[in-house]
Amino acid sequence: MTNTPNQPSRLELIEAILVRVATQQEVNTAAIAGLTAKQEVNTNAISELTVKLENLSDNVNELTENTNRVLGRSAVLDDVLLELRDSHEQHQINFELHQQNFDEHQRTTNAALHSLEAILLQLLRIFPQQ
Repeated sequence: MTNTPNQPSRLELIEAILVRVATQQEVNTAAIAGLTAKQEVNTNAISELTVKLENLSDNVNELTENTNRVLGRSAVLDDVLLELRDSHEQHQINFELHQQNFDEHQRTTNAALHSLEAILLQLLRIFPQQ
């Protein structure tokens, strides 16, 4: 291959290619360093998110346990409330029955007292006190 004065020599072409390769290698090395730094930042962020996710999972588990405990207590209280309501209704029925019985006894007692009073008045007329 013959060189013309305006054309670079083969050695110059190889040197130019080597310079471009070296420059590109520096750019690539810088880019790799940047990516490595970003990867480290992302790794740290993932670690922090993992810890936060574990904490959130623990909180959800605790909340679920608390909810289950509250719902269990609520079911017990609902049962107690139903029993109290039934008991109250039965006591109310018993009270009304006792009230009716009392009223009936009061009426019969008053009637008996009136009868006794009438008998006493008749006896006082028959046997006046001297």
